[in-house]
Amino acid sequence: MKPQVLIVMGSDSDLPVMGEAGKILKEFGIPYKMTVASAHRTPERIMQLASYAEENGVDVIIAGAGMAAHLAGTLASHTLIPVIGVPIDSSPLHGLDALLSTVQMPSGVPVATVAIGKAGAKNAAILSVQIMSRKDPTLVKKLKNYRKKIAQEIEEKAKSLK
Repeated sequence: MKPQVLIVMGSDSDLPVMGEAGKILKEFGIPYKMTVASAHRTPERIMQLASYAEENGVDVIIAGAGMAAHLAGTLASHTLIPVIGVPIDSSPLHGLDALLSTVQMPSGVPVATVAIGKAGAKNAAILSVQIMSRKDPTLVKKLKNYRKKIAQEIEEKAKSLK
């Protein structure tokens, strides 16, 4: 089955964070491909991945990187597929450098940017599902059920505190 989402991380050390995106996509039954590429160390691979995504009908690209996080922006510069950037906390600046590098894109080359770290990776996957749900009513239903499930989890935790 061809992937609907391409997850790219700047280093294999980012797997504990970016793996959270994969877990969410699995929960929704979305096929994805996960790989490693560096905007600075493997720029040719970035172009190949952008071409791969377009040739294989990928709907969304999720790109996670830390420090001078140019991965999402570099991917976005090579494709019209929506790119969601996940800043990763991998520097002495605790991900603030990655957040600013990801979110501060020039006009004309947008990157949707989510929170730093695991919460961001999860939200990037959910945002991907939301984007794809515009063409798929089954995903809308799954999203509604997911929202109900997370609301119920909070209610149960609240009851246990009483």
